[in-house]
Amino acid sequence: MNKKTLVGVSYVSAWVIIWGTIGSLIDFYFLQNTYLPGSLGQFATFIITAFLSSMIAIYFFPTINNKFIS
Repeated sequence: MNKKTLVGVSYVSAWVIIWGTIGSLIDFYFLQNTYLPGSLGQFATFIITAFLSSMIAIYFFPTINNKFIS
């Protein structure tokens, strides 16, 4: 595995963990107060947080890539 592949896999893995953590924290609040497990609201929470996390990850990728690959 070359350095470029390792940086890419590590970057995606880190963002999956970040997305899961943020999505779960938001989900925990809503499960206590707003919606039921398995509802459309829970699905929407994870879809919205995944979309936002993806956009942020794509925005920051060139900076991270240049730091580790150059």
